Amino acid sequence: MKLQTNEEVLKYINEELAGFEGYVQFSHRPIDKDKDIFYEGKVPQVENEEGFIYEAHFANNKQSISIRQINDAWVVSVADIATVPEGDIKSYASDVEGLYRIKMAQIWVEEADELCEGMPVKSLKKVVFAGFEKGDSK
Repeated sequence: MKLQTNEEVLKYINEELAGFEGYVQFSHRPIDKDKDIFYEGKVPQVENEEGFIYEAHFANNKQSISIRQINDAWVVSVADIATVPEGDIKSYASDVEGLYRIKMAQIWVEEADELCEGMPVKSLKKVVFAGFEKGDSK
């Protein structure tokens, strides 16, 4: 899906992503932990600012949503993470002071590989935001 204006992006985040946790990155400033990061039930409510949303990542236990500003539009990508095996979800340290760890899900797809005589081989297709995790931020 494509969104054409920053206002459409704000509306999408504020109206469609209740129940998701995630963050937004604006074009004109660093991430503000109190305004741009949504976790522990904090409902996404993003205000319009002088800059524009450069990217945003949200997730619940079923979907990962990525919003990226590319040229003249914002591209919204949705990935199913409900069936990602627990071992394929990794957590990483956050550089935002006092924030939990960041979870990323690896999406693997089994495909026939001609270099392995057509046998099925898992290939990493993408890595997506999967939420936050309590624990040491380091």
